[in-house]
Amino acid sequence: MRSTPVIIIGAGAAGLMCALSAAQRGREVLLIDHANKPGKKILMSGGGRCNFTNMYTEPANFLSQNPHFCKSALARYTQWDFIALVAKHGVPYHEKKLGQLFCDNKSSDILGLLLADCESAGVELRMDTSVQSIEKTADGYRLQTSLGLLACQSLVVATGGLSIPTLGATGFGYQIARQFGHSVLPTRAGLVPFTITDQLKDICTELSGTSVDCVASCNDQAFRENLLFTHRGLSGPAILQISSFWQPGDTVEINLLPDHDALAWLQQQQAERPNSELKTLLGEVFTKKMANLLAEHWFVSKPMKQYTPAELQTVANALGAWQLVPAGTEGYRTAEVTLGGVDTREVSSKTLESLKSPGLYFIGEVLDVSGHLGGFNFQWAWASGYAAAQYV
Repeated sequence: MRSTPVIIIGAGAAGLMCALSAAQRGREVLLIDHANKPGKKILMSGGGRCNFTNMYTEPANFLSQNPHFCKSALARYTQWDFIALVAKHGVPYHEKKLGQLFCDNKSSDILGLLLADCESAGVELRMDTSVQSIEKTADGYRLQTSLGLLACQSLVVATGGLSIPTLGATGFGYQIARQFGHSVLPTRAGLVPFTITDQLKDICTELSGTSVDCVASCNDQAFRENLLFTHRGLSGPAILQISSFWQPGDTVEINLLPDHDALAWLQQQQAERPNSELKTLLGEVFTKKMANLLAEHWFVSKPMKQYTPAELQTVANALGAWQLVPAGTEGYRTAEVTLGGVDTREVSSKTLESLKSPGLYFIGEVLDVSGHLGGFNFQWAWASGYAAAQYV
């Protein structure tokens, strides 16, 4: 049997950060993962450019049944700390919008700096390593693995959630949590496109690839970003954001004219351009194709002067408060995060250690902490990984 003080299961963002930070403290660390390569989700994130943090990170950007839990870790390892690490390694980056920081080149720059720091700190990384069983011992944990029998004092679970199973996501972390007496809150896909199956499907299919600025609202939350029509329904940042607050059967409201009061704008057009057709005016705001389709499906297009006040109100409601009930989401297959997870009320917010089983730690997405779109989930991975590393 081989004994190492710290074993971390999961070589994703949180696991790598925890490993390098603990090793820099002088701890001997073995980092294992069942996948063939580390950091797969880092590599595919941000369209291959890795949106590695957000300059405006604050606790309000996170969802959890226990909203105060994330505050401690986020305060101790901030976005500025990670930006300093990126700068130290000379990785060029830029702000895309809304504080979202992306690599100038590619995501592998971020994975590369994490692996470089792991190596220089002496972390042992073993991929293609599966864990068959885990048991508590008098002085830590014993793991039966494909490497043989391993023992440790501190065991860190950094296995992530269920999103994007093609990258190797499994529910293994939840299994470990339950084994040691933890509650796992119901999980569902977050930051995920909506599927549409009713008559709107035709519009979505015909407009597939078209993007439009909007405000999407649901359950007292609202996000202004782009909406993207797809063959299956609706996607784009605004939809991904609101999907985390949506439950099956809920209505989503979309304002397609976020810079205008829809009714006032239509009344103004009616007064100033009475002979112009509605679809002509919409063609100046949306693409011509979208204007024609909306006019065709939602209302009869005619010269503005021919609309009665009631008809104008109907048009305004459709454009400024489009109500739809998605059939569902695309699920974990394309979800960026998993909502729910290990109940944080049973984990120390300071050390990330289990309050049920000493020496067991949970970090990253396996916990019931999910960020908004825009680099927040990576910042939670860095912060929770760093925080746990100070105590393992």
